[in-house]
Amino acid sequence: MSNQELIQKFYTSFQNKDYKGMQDCYADTATFSDSVFKNLDAKKVKAMWHMLVSGGKDMKLTFSNVHADENSGSCDWVAEYTFSLTGNKVINRIHAEFKFKEGKIISHQDAFNFYKWARQAFGLKGFFFGWTNWFQETIQNKSADKLQVFIEKKGN
Repeated sequence: MSNQELIQKFYTSFQNKDYKGMQDCYADTATFSDSVFKNLDAKKVKAMWHMLVSGGKDMKLTFSNVHADENSGSCDWVAEYTFSLTGNKVINRIHAEFKFKEGKIISHQDAFNFYKWARQAFGLKGFFFGWTNWFQETIQNKSADKLQVFIEKKGN
C-alpha cells in the first residue's frame, strides 16, 4: 500500500467510525499533536481516536487534497459534529501533515484555528476567552485528563 493509500485508509476508517482501522495505520512509535491534544505517544493517539470516534455520534467527516511520497504526506479534512460539553454544532477545518516509515504513520500533526473552533464549541465563552493561552491550556489539560480516564477504563 502506498502512503497516499494509507492516508485514504485512515480517513475512510474515520468516516466509518472504525477506530481499529485508524489505529492500524500508526507505527508503535508514532506521535500526534494538535491544538488540543499535545505530544501524544502511540498508545495515547490510538486511544484518542477510539475515544473521539466512539463519542462522535453525529460526526461527519470529509477529506481532500491527499498527497504523499515515501517519507511524508498531507491532507485537508473537515469534521462536522455536536460538541458534547455544550451541544453546539462545530465545523472544524483541519490540515494534517504526516511522516511515514515502513508503511505506517510515525508522525501526525493536525493544524486548525483554535480560536475559530473555540467560538463554535463554547459560544460566548469561546468568543471572549478562546484566543487566550489560559483558555487553550485549560482545554488541553481537560482533554488530557479525559483521555487518561478513557485509557484507564478501556485499557487502550
